[in-house]
Amino acid sequence: MNITYNWKENISRWDEAVPLGNGKCGCLCWGSPEEIRFSLDRTDLWDRTVLWEQNKGFTWKNLVKLAKTGNTAKIREIFDAPYYYPSPTKLTAGRILLHFYGIDGEIESVLNLETAKAEMRFRSRKETVRISAWVHAVEQVGIIEVEAGETEFSAELKNPEFGEKGTEKEYVYCQEERQISQGNLKDLKYPPVIKKQEGELQWFCQPVNDEFSYGVIVGRRKKDSVTRIVWKIVSSEDGDCWMEQGKQQVLGALSAGDELFDSHKKWWKDYFEESGICIPDKFMEKQWYMTNYLFASTSREGGVPMPLQGVWTADEGTLPPWKGDYHNDLNTELSYTHYLKANHLEEGRCFLDFLWSLFDEGRRFAGEFYGAEGCCLPGTMTIDGKPLGGWPMYSLSPSNQMWLAHAFGEYYRYTGDSKFLRERAYPYMKETGIFIQSLLEETEDGYLVLPVSSSPEIHDDTERSWLTPVSNYDLALMIRLFETLEKLAGELGKTEELQWRHIRQRLPELSVNKNKVLMLSPDESLEESHRHFSNAMAVSPLGIIDYEGEGKEIIDAVIADYERLGTSQWVGYTFAWMAHLYAVQGNGEKAAEYLRIFWENFCSCNGFHLNGDFRKKGYSQFTYRPFTLEGNMFSADALQEMLFQMKDGKIRLFPAVPKTWTEKQVSFYSFRGEKGILCSAEIFEGRKLSWKIYTENSVYIQIQYQERLCGEKRLEPGQWWEESLMLE
Repeated sequence: MNITYNWKENISRWDEAVPLGNGKCGCLCWGSPEEIRFSLDRTDLWDRTVLWEQNKGFTWKNLVKLAKTGNTAKIREIFDAPYYYPSPTKLTAGRILLHFYGIDGEIESVLNLETAKAEMRFRSRKETVRISAWVHAVEQVGIIEVEAGETEFSAELKNPEFGEKGTEKEYVYCQEERQISQGNLKDLKYPPVIKKQEGELQWFCQPVNDEFSYGVIVGRRKKDSVTRIVWKIVSSEDGDCWMEQGKQQVLGALSAGDELFDSHKKWWKDYFEESGICIPDKFMEKQWYMTNYLFASTSREGGVPMPLQGVWTADEGTLPPWKGDYHNDLNTELSYTHYLKANHLEEGRCFLDFLWSLFDEGRRFAGEFYGAEGCCLPGTMTIDGKPLGGWPMYSLSPSNQMWLAHAFGEYYRYTGDSKFLRERAYPYMKETGIFIQSLLEETEDGYLVLPVSSSPEIHDDTERSWLTPVSNYDLALMIRLFETLEKLAGELGKTEELQWRHIRQRLPELSVNKNKVLMLSPDESLEESHRHFSNAMAVSPLGIIDYEGEGKEIIDAVIADYERLGTSQWVGYTFAWMAHLYAVQGNGEKAAEYLRIFWENFCSCNGFHLNGDFRKKGYSQFTYRPFTLEGNMFSADALQEMLFQMKDGKIRLFPAVPKTWTEKQVSFYSFRGEKGILCSAEIFEGRKLSWKIYTENSVYIQIQYQERLCGEKRLEPGQWWEESLMLE
């Protein structure tokens, strides 16, 4: 692997910058020689100040009542209003500026994925200036090294420019003024920043409120022609002596030798060896590796999971898009889809550990808001699991909790970790099941449904968004939850197995119209282009409907219907979702086509998913560019689905690969499948198929290529199965 990203000229936007990160801290490198910016971020920097006074009507019972009476104005006033306020919100950390004098040339920048290191160079009148930057893979420090010789430059530490405490204004909710970025940083009112300098160090401390402060420490030391700059983001949540300890770590990194970079490089080498691909389309291969780089840069075990922008909060003086929050109606879940198959378990466990740490908060919210037992987190929430408000048919939909619970079931399905099943997966899913069960109502036909229903984000926040119970989005998640609970309870010998089965048997069937298309709800089909394929959840990503028999007819009809409606109202991740559907269908040509559209037209030059058709190529009427990460991860998962699929012990090798690929050479290694199997496979010139499988648990496997059964075997823990066969 030797993959680089190259920029031939100055980078003028933060969302096109060279991205660096280690799961907790991030840096964006961009600018011109007159002002090279290193925009700094840390995932757990949050202003948790609640500015809105919770209305006594902020309850599920009242929301259901208002929805059934069609009182949209009151719903917005009570439930959407909290999102109107500037905080709670994710915060940016600050920036380091390097100023080179008398130079107006272009900076050439390179990002080497294998070493997670950025390199920049430009010509001065005297010499070539070289700058390297990296965020240590494990230690929470960033390093910038400037090889400038005689060229003069200065380094400046800049704090974000917030508003002054004491200049607060009164907020009056206005639904028409709600924006993606709810204002600018000056709308956040804080005490004055404290700036100091001492010897080789300079730093600032920004008080946010009585409970929380944060700051950035920068150290500078020159040795021969190289100046090393070390930075560290610190916060009051790091411990009692957080600022002093941070200073000592910066000084230690200033003095460190080659071993500092060697340990950083080794971590990334080990990470990229966990899985890999080799496909003829080198552009798509490169994007897959870039996505895995972004994933490890913004998600690590022991930290908090990636919010909407990960470790790269917008650096343009505004609040981040959608407050940089945790959106649990699609964003967090899609951001953690690909890691299991890509065999990056440690980085992905970050999400599950986070949800587990909020277990008690979920119980509290279920009780206080829904008046229910069990566990439920808000659909849009802060880093500590508090509700942010927003369109309540999605931000407060109980169904999103089932999608979160699904992540626990998937981790067990891919690992076969019995301890995780007993101690985490089943308890979390059980509490979710108890919660959903307590909300269900019986229809005249004896079915169990939710009292109100929706499908993200169909009909926005209008009265029509309340669909006839129960939407296929809600129902697919209920089917998956209670089927999984029944299965897992059986494996554990739990008496609840019959309870879960009884609930599943009383759920209605998924709504399908006369054309075999999955509907939005029992009395409405999708009749317009839309960014959310939530009516097709049962196909992807939940996998309830298989591509065989009647399921094949339904999946073909769903795909044809999306093609009929067109892409005008799609955003980036929608193209990744469509590629997923084509992969299920086995249509490799179309899957590859839609992934290429996504990566070429909805991603920035640095790989960031910018949601809109910002280059205005005509793929979508959304031409904005708010950066979020879920599209990146979901696209990588779609490519993985083209190469390898496994369900109930059946492995489909290269199930949706373009014919032109198989005529050359396609391979992957160490993809993770069910029950902890690791599979590597190759197809060469369309004639030779080979595979190598290792299993961590006892498992029965069938290997299939196209419609051909290629082999079957029972493997015991630690056993390998390696085989090759000629296809012609």
